[in-house]
Amino acid sequence: MSWLPPTALGCGEPAGHLEAAGSRKILVAHRGASAYAPEHTAEAYELAIRQGADYIEPDLQMTRDGAFICLHDPTLDRTTDVETRFPERRTTRSLDGETVEGWFAVDFTLEEVKSLDAGSWFGPQFAGSRIQTLEEAVQRARGRCGVFPELKNPELYAGLVPSLVARFHAEALRLELGSEGVSAMVQSFSRAVLEQLRDAGSTLPRVLLFGAKEAGRWVRPEGPAEIREFAQGIGPAREILLDHPELMAHARRAGLRVLPYTFRGGRVLEDFGDVQAEMRYFLYELGVDGLFTDNPDLFPRNPEGSP
Repeated sequence: MSWLPPTALGCGEPAGHLEAAGSRKILVAHRGASAYAPEHTAEAYELAIRQGADYIEPDLQMTRDGAFICLHDPTLDRTTDVETRFPERRTTRSLDGETVEGWFAVDFTLEEVKSLDAGSWFGPQFAGSRIQTLEEAVQRARGRCGVFPELKNPELYAGLVPSLVARFHAEALRLELGSEGVSAMVQSFSRAVLEQLRDAGSTLPRVLLFGAKEAGRWVRPEGPAEIREFAQGIGPAREILLDHPELMAHARRAGLRVLPYTFRGGRVLEDFGDVQAEMRYFLYELGVDGLFTDNPDLFPRNPEGSP
């Protein structure tokens, strides 16, 4: 199992086990350069790569015909014109105990999804941008940077045969994720998903994400040791590390890498003047290994803060 730290060229190379990762900080472009271009589009990924991202982050949902697409929400209506194009296709589902209404990607074929405008919501200059498939994101990254997919909403795909995890594992092998050409890690808020990937024999480093609701379990001294049974890294919400800086020491003892989320120019925590100062504090004062940001161009590559 290799943790693939970035190089000066912005593309990871194998370097042994995760615990042996280099000291270079890892820049993960959250949904691409999503501060400047519509998330999960070719434009956002391309800009992120040009801005020096070590990894682009494709959130993954699935279409009705089994394609992995890069989409954060389970529904299409926030970031596309699906409501106008397919007004009669609105449905209701239960997710995490809540009733959710919308145009769920899993109810549409890939061809239908590809017909949607995924850029106009962000700005008229992006009109006609399309949702990307995982394969398209990987091909764009190949030889240029890594990919760090997140398996989203596993409960939505619980009835799939083969399972969501089995399908992703097969796709990762087909696309040669984790090879020298495409460094890769995989992340999820679901412990079960990461355990299933481990049991399926996936060699991709796995990262457990968690927010405030789950923090109580994992910030305990024994929490990271439990995580180490199924993952090699953690991705806590950045606020958790401010409230529980001792988590860094617990994670280090367990041999876990730490990559908090999400650093945005428009949502800087009140203790910091700007997003670059905020990122610099987490990287060089708290000592995290990398982070997720909407602003890859502002990522401080050194303690002085220069991109």
